[in-house]
Amino acid sequence: MIDRLFNQTKLLEKALDATWLRNEAISQNIANVDTPGYKRKSVAFEEYLSEAESGLKGIRTDKRHIPIGERDVDSIELKVSEDNQSLSMRLDGNSVDIDSEMASMAKNTIQYNTLIQGLDAEFKKIKSAIYEGRR
Repeated sequence: MIDRLFNQTKLLEKALDATWLRNEAISQNIANVDTPGYKRKSVAFEEYLSEAESGLKGIRTDKRHIPIGERDVDSIELKVSEDNQSLSMRLDGNSVDIDSEMASMAKNTIQYNTLIQGLDAEFKKIKSAIYEGRR
């Protein structure tokens, strides 16, 4: 029962970690916009999140069985990856586009602030439940 109370907060905390890491990656990209041969960095969190929240979950009757759809939000590893797929139009091999990085930074900042507000609302709900349960 208590786990269900904190499921949303765990998800929001993981998403906050991802946006913080994404912010650092974007900052590195902006700082290295003029570095020859630099490849832009990115953080892919949403794809891993959708895998973890897939509706299909298998029931394991033995620990040797292969887990199906049992990835938890806590098991998602956040990592910065180098984007080798974007082709550089520059002669020096740098793949950073400053305009798209600035737009990504603005979008990421909005996501971060929204997640903070969501986490604050979840804590207020928990606080209210504790307060009302005490009466």
